[in-house]
Amino acid sequence: MHNNMEITSASFQNQTITIFCKTVVTISVQISYHMNDASQVCYGATLSAVIQLSFGVPQRSVLGPLLFLLHTAELFDVIASSGLVGHSYADDTQVYISAPAESADIVVDHFISCVERIKAWMSSNRLKMNADKTQIIRLGTRQQLAKLSTTEIQLLSSTVEFSSAVSNLGVLIDGQLNVDNHVASLCRSCFFQLRQLRTIRSMLTKETTVTLIHAFIGSRLDYCNSLLYGISNTLLRRLQSIQNAAARLITGAKKFDHITPMLRELHWLPIRQRITYKLSLPVYKCLHNAAPVYLSSDCVPVSSLAGRRQLHSSVSGTLDSQRTRTVLGRRAFRVCGPATWNALPTELRTANVCPDTFGKKLKTCLFKSSY
Repeated sequence: MHNNMEITSASFQNQTITIFCKTVVTISVQISYHMNDASQVCYGATLSAVIQLSFGVPQRSVLGPLLFLLHTAELFDVIASSGLVGHSYADDTQVYISAPAESADIVVDHFISCVERIKAWMSSNRLKMNADKTQIIRLGTRQQLAKLSTTEIQLLSSTVEFSSAVSNLGVLIDGQLNVDNHVASLCRSCFFQLRQLRTIRSMLTKETTVTLIHAFIGSRLDYCNSLLYGISNTLLRRLQSIQNAAARLITGAKKFDHITPMLRELHWLPIRQRITYKLSLPVYKCLHNAAPVYLSSDCVPVSSLAGRRQLHSSVSGTLDSQRTRTVLGRRAFRVCGPATWNALPTELRTANVCPDTFGKKLKTCLFKSSY
């Protein structure tokens, strides 16, 4: 069993800094899938005695994740007792803490205290925290980060340095929440896969190549791509070059052949429209009570606001637009979600269909506007 625990901060208000920490908790257990199951634990280079089990959960079972969440549910009580807030996604847990840059030392002390309590709780529940694998990053504006001089902290028995970039659920972010590192990593991995596929392209049919491209390239381009809203045109062009290279590999076109006919033939949305598609779907679900409350509360129809119900925008499915003074704030869902939705045609915003049908209509609309 592997438990990846991430500790981070969720406040992006002015004059605050945030801390993101990632550590790994590991248990190695061998369980038989047959009757009369036996268990043996490996710790370091030492094996325990083999013990016959009268009950247990096999690895990779359907029941395993549910029981794991029940087993670790008390972790959030530990986090709350330290004055922090936690969220969890599968076996990834995030703890949020923020404070003014001038109070950075106090924040670090609270953070260390929280980690010590988490370690004590894990020890009592037969879990192990690997402090030497911990990654920590401070998040804030360039001006706020310039006020901080500490480069490392003493965490449990290990000295941990602040990282310049960390991976959060597969997305690389730096101290200013930029995605430059993520785009660079994405380009490297995608072009590596394309080079591997190019060596066997002559042995593949077009249909097989399309399937492989969707599996190795399309899945990477679409993963968490809503976070790419508002990035620079330079980064968008780098991502678009990946899609263009994939289209040329499928069609066998040359490097300088015009790419638009190929993308239209494959019925692929360009990168910018793929981001719009990914953002519009959760907004539609928010408006039809099919999304979590913390997302739905960011999508407020104009028709539900007192004093604005008589406006023309109230009958066209327009959402209340949030304003922000920062570049980072424009990429928050409460801002970019309504902005993306309001840019869609009225017939889409007022459509009352199931999410699958809406997705088809949305893709058709974006495809027509792209080509």
